[in-house]
Amino acid sequence: MSDAQLHHPWNRFVAIGDSFTEGLGDPDPNSPGGHRGWADRVAEELARDHVDFAYANLAVRGKLLRQIMDEQLGPALELQPDLVSICAGGNDVIRPSADPDALAETLDVGIAKLRSSGATLLLFTAPDTGTTPLLSTVRGRAAIFNENVRTIAARHDAIIADLWALRQLKDPRMWAPDRLHFSPLGHHIIAAMVLDALNVPHQLHPEVPAPLPPKQWRTARSEDLVWARNHLMPWVLRRLRHRSLGDGISAKRPLPEPIFGPGMPPGTAEFPAGPAHE
Repeated sequence: MSDAQLHHPWNRFVAIGDSFTEGLGDPDPNSPGGHRGWADRVAEELARDHVDFAYANLAVRGKLLRQIMDEQLGPALELQPDLVSICAGGNDVIRPSADPDALAETLDVGIAKLRSSGATLLLFTAPDTGTTPLLSTVRGRAAIFNENVRTIAARHDAIIADLWALRQLKDPRMWAPDRLHFSPLGHHIIAAMVLDALNVPHQLHPEVPAPLPPKQWRTARSEDLVWARNHLMPWVLRRLRHRSLGDGISAKRPLPEPIFGPGMPPGTAEFPAGPAHE
């Protein structure tokens, strides 16, 4: 692949959002915060042959849409990005009282502020959770919210990363054991989709596992019980106690910095000094 094919117009990528963008489900002890995720994978590809490319990730697990707007939008703008990704609202939609239209109004105001900076914006639809236990009940609200997200993207000339249309996500191996976050394979597939949406050639080759063999009913129910004990009940208890996974957690990449992916050992790029990067 030639340098010309790898060219893209962005030098500073800032990602904001919740656990999805933080990278939960994709553990990596070598990554800040212990998680890699789709955003890190995308940044690694965008950094190839761009010696002045920088990346920040302000996402924090458990954050609601309003919290992301209040806590991350301002700091993101201060970093002067030319590419911003925002995935927000997922933690709101799964709540029974969620109003997808009211959420969209809040999102629209935030997107307008981001768009005024001149940065390219990347928005996400929610994935189709029709086959996912616990999340299948929110499918209707998620679909309405997605239509609103598409309208907002069109209004503000933003790019859509369409998780709903990514059919590979129906494979249970795309999901982490908690069935709420994506597995490393899921994050890989999503990163490739994001780069395609940005029209950026990349080296993330499709990884499609062979079909799963049929699972016996008894095995499936046993796995559901283990999941309910290890993941569902702790989630319910946090809700009852008004606690969040994000309590006490700070952004894993608060400042724009170089990022090195596979095949890009440290030392292959230099980052220009300057007050904006201190």
